[in-house]
Amino acid sequence: MKGIRQLAEHLDISIGTVSRALNGKPDVNDETRRRVLAAAEEFGYVANQSGRSLRQGETKVIGLMIESSMETVENADNFFLGVTSGLQSVFARHKLDLIMLPCPSDEDPHEYLQRMVARRIVDAMIISETHRIDRRIDLLSRAKIPFVALGRSLSASNSAWIDLDFEGVANRAVERLIARGHRRIAITAPSSEVNLGYIFLDGYRRALERHDIPFDPSLVIRVKSSEQGGYQAANELLLLEERPTAVILIYELMAIGLYRRLMESGVMPGRDLAVIGFRDAPRARFLQPSLSCFRMSLYDLGVELGRMLLANMPAYQDFYPGDGRNIIWPLELIVGESDLFDPRTGEKEFEPERLIFDNKTVES
Repeated sequence: MKGIRQLAEHLDISIGTVSRALNGKPDVNDETRRRVLAAAEEFGYVANQSGRSLRQGETKVIGLMIESSMETVENADNFFLGVTSGLQSVFARHKLDLIMLPCPSDEDPHEYLQRMVARRIVDAMIISETHRIDRRIDLLSRAKIPFVALGRSLSASNSAWIDLDFEGVANRAVERLIARGHRRIAITAPSSEVNLGYIFLDGYRRALERHDIPFDPSLVIRVKSSEQGGYQAANELLLLEERPTAVILIYELMAIGLYRRLMESGVMPGRDLAVIGFRDAPRARFLQPSLSCFRMSLYDLGVELGRMLLANMPAYQDFYPGDGRNIIWPLELIVGESDLFDPRTGEKEFEPERLIFDNKTVES
């Protein structure tokens, strides 16, 4: 492992420039910063003071990396507000602190994490919104920093992860709608490269194939995961020459925007278009007709995520034997009125208040 002086000599730049680049100072140009971060990663550079703290287990800090965007700020029903409460309940038992590491949406997540790794400000990491190929996983593995991913990735062959059962949601939603006579079913998918979108779409396609329903790419609406994204999705559905009779949403707040745009056009959710949502965000609970949606306990998810991380940290793994396995996290379907009509008759079917499916599925 090289020190900062050796790193500067290797790059043929001053020690001060290397230090400023590692600390994200604005007076270093982007090309130099990239060179410094890449060299630091290659040679395993660790700043002396924080490096000693990490090796001695003294930082007592866990980092949670999330994407920071305008949507994150505007959406009060943020997914991570629930998850962090569960995480804190686990970490507090060991006097560990949790810090949020918000990566700006206009910055490359790998470069952002490179900077965090170079500073060594945490003992371990939780990364989220994993991409199909996620370079952050290789980075953390090479740096030997314990981590857990909230989301699967093709890069995560041997790493620990928990992922929501997006395939199960797509499969059961399609099966439910087909049982009510729907054949033209649309879905929303993230406009980004986040891996959950691929999993959700694959589950949707396979469910259609089982019923000999051709896959129609025009029924896959790619939008941002936000209330505004739901509004845009509804607008795109309304513009289709042959409209679907049902839509499955991938994000909780989409339903609010979708309802608003449909009603502006005189299209009534639950009467003219069946809607199944994803997680019942507090604001979405007041929608009429009531929203049929999949949900889970975010607190319990956070607890399991925290236990899994500590099970992969040598100092704590004896406290959590058997908690290091990968998990596909199930969701329950809360039945509302938004998807109860039969498009063949236009009549609604009565159902009990909720249908709960599956226990937690664990993969080795």
